[in-house]
Amino acid sequence: MTEKKEVRLAGFGGQGIILSGHILGQAASLFDGKNAVFTQSYGPEARGGSCSADVVVADVPIYYPKVGLPDVLVVMSQGAWGTYGGSMRPGGILIMDEDLVTIDREPEGVTVFRVPSTRIAEEMGRRIVANIVMLGALAALGGVVEYDSLKQSVLKSIPPGTEELNISAFDKGYQYGAELKARMAS
Repeated sequence: MTEKKEVRLAGFGGQGIILSGHILGQAASLFDGKNAVFTQSYGPEARGGSCSADVVVADVPIYYPKVGLPDVLVVMSQGAWGTYGGSMRPGGILIMDEDLVTIDREPEGVTVFRVPSTRIAEEMGRRIVANIVMLGALAALGGVVEYDSLKQSVLKSIPPGTEELNISAFDKGYQYGAELKARMAS
């Protein structure tokens, strides 16, 4: 059986959304041996404007690079929720930063996970790694790429000297996501 996953990561400029998309696509193609296509979209502002990263991952050739209805939607800002929140594949997964995104009503037929990625990063003393915390949660909750593949891709994509901080952030996100998944299953 062929498997294809469409993932959209969305937030505002400065949150590392585009880097997260790059890391995810790289994890799939270089470390999981799958095909992956990464596209990005961002507003005209240098920081603070809306942005998204779309990643299509498949074990067969990908003929269309854009995400239509994502199987997994990661939302890290209220503006991104307003822009992308209404478009998800039934049976999909929504992972949102619970401190930055509020929703009136959960989308029908979608599994919702609330991850305090920015709070976890702030507790580590570095808000800048909130996107890496969220990637850890995505590894636990999204079923897109393997944990080890995503971890290797994080290490390959970060500045030298920040390995300990970023891997700690990734692991904290993964642990939080695994605990959420276990609670939901019981």
